[in-house]
Amino acid sequence: MKLILRGHHLLCLQGFQGYGYDENFVENMTEINRRRKLANTTISLTDSPDDICKSCPNLRDGICENQKQNERIKSMDEKVLSKLDILKEYNACDLFEEVEKIFNSKDSVSEICSKCIWHKECLFYENL
Repeated sequence: MKLILRGHHLLCLQGFQGYGYDENFVENMTEINRRRKLANTTISLTDSPDDICKSCPNLRDGICENQKQNERIKSMDEKVLSKLDILKEYNACDLFEEVEKIFNSKDSVSEICSKCIWHKECLFYENL
């Protein structure tokens, strides 16, 4: 099983609690969160729309909401992806262990997560 995920979604998935933009988005995010925990799942990284974005009602013409919002999202991706090998295909469990080691404090994620509309519901962010 293979997933394609953008950088900042590696953080989002760890704190996901079932909140989302609409029912379709939540169902897709729940399924991806389930699959990323399976030993046979691999993940390729990207800084563009991914398997989560495909169900997002804010994705329009390949960008998130509008150009300004899309640039903010891409900046979040870059901050995460700069710590990883974007060309590597990862075992999902190994990747999330690595992400937990890299992003292990509020300081390490505050620039990425603090302005996210979901940060108050995010267990990953709130429990750091």
